[in-house]
Amino acid sequence: MKYRRLGSVTVSAIGLGAMPLSIEHRPDENRAIATVHAALDAGITLIDTADSYHWHADERGHNELLIARALARYGGDTSDVLIATKGGRGRPGDGSWTVDAGPAHLKQAAEASRERLGVEAIGLYQLHKPDPDVPWADSVGALRELLDAGTVRAVGISNVTTDQIREAHAILGDGLVSVQNRYSPVVRDSEPELELATRLGLAFLPWSPLGGLSRSSLDGPSGATSAGTVFHRIASDHGVSPQRLALAWLLHRSPTVIPIPGASRPASIQDSARATEIELGTTELRQLDDLAMAR
Repeated sequence: MKYRRLGSVTVSAIGLGAMPLSIEHRPDENRAIATVHAALDAGITLIDTADSYHWHADERGHNELLIARALARYGGDTSDVLIATKGGRGRPGDGSWTVDAGPAHLKQAAEASRERLGVEAIGLYQLHKPDPDVPWADSVGALRELLDAGTVRAVGISNVTTDQIREAHAILGDGLVSVQNRYSPVVRDSEPELELATRLGLAFLPWSPLGGLSRSSLDGPSGATSAGTVFHRIASDHGVSPQRLALAWLLHRSPTVIPIPGASRPASIQDSARATEIELGTTELRQLDDLAMAR
């Protein structure tokens, strides 16, 4: 495993996105905990969760409680593991997602997350999504209050624009340490946010970093020059899965990138963790960049 900076701490260059362990079609608890333990065994020290990662309406915090149990049952040292949780979204139980980033809700949600995780202070607390009904400065101001109160040690923001990053940075200063937006070789909408995060020294945590890789469209038309063929050829040349290659490509995008692939099986997160072992040449990177830009 290789490591990168996230604010004032060092974490694994690949994190674990824990959402699949608690939402629809989740595994049983034994497999879920085995998946967390496999991540820890592989050297992963960043676990991303949220109070809204649950399935049914009456189980808010399911994922946070699961992560806390998994850490408690792990036989090794977990003192260097950073749990990054989020607040500001809800799940009424019908498959939909709601947004509530009002200051009062965020402060209450953070305290509830802290209790579920069983920590004195949350290592990284992220605003899950901007609320169109709440001024951005008010939501970010609540995060500032959580920092000042010691409820959280560092703050991140998710699903944001460049303007929202700049405004949050002005309010939070060094307290803002990360941006979490959707980003993958197939989905590149957040390229401007990645570039800004890099300039500001903020960790960029791509959610759904493998999004789209299972779609048949990635394979492209048959023929040696198709983008999909290039992608899979390079993965084959390195003797790795396309998913592992995609994570390696993301790591090459910026020294601030820390992908958080989701997993619901031990083998999946162990494969993802080994992305840090892949060294890509200049020609390979250019070919993969061309593939990504074409999508």
